[in-house]
Amino acid sequence: MKTITTSAAQTRALGEVLGRVLQPGDLVVLAGDLGSGKTTFAQGVATALGITEPVTSPTYTIVHEYDGRVPLVHVDVYRLERLAELYDLGLEELTDGARAVLIEWGDIVAQALPNERLVVHLELGADDDERMISFVAHGASWRARVARLERDAASAGND
Repeated sequence: MKTITTSAAQTRALGEVLGRVLQPGDLVVLAGDLGSGKTTFAQGVATALGITEPVTSPTYTIVHEYDGRVPLVHVDVYRLERLAELYDLGLEELTDGARAVLIEWGDIVAQALPNERLVVHLELGADDDERMISFVAHGASWRARVARLERDAASAGND
């Protein structure tokens, strides 16, 4: 699934579409250059999960945890220097099925992640606010839900 958003509000709204289908145990990789909207997208996911506290980039703290309809862990692996640091963070515990996990820059540690995951690629568009966003499903559970995401995104005006 590919779509274009033309504002931060639309990028958040697309994140909300994803947040409505998130379940405990889900892993979502957010990939894209600096400033491509990964945290903005994560804010939309959090809104759909009923999280009311501010969602900020976990670049320096690396892991933020939030309570919501589905507990959410927001991870940023940009500053990790070695793959082993991912395990030091407790990756196995974070992906134990009790919560949903969003990993910014997760594409750089993909080989260490579970196979069942959704990859959301965010790319800068032609102007400052435009983003090209694609969803790539890995695993049967996500392949089944991407059709729902596409349908829900179209009805939300993000097609």
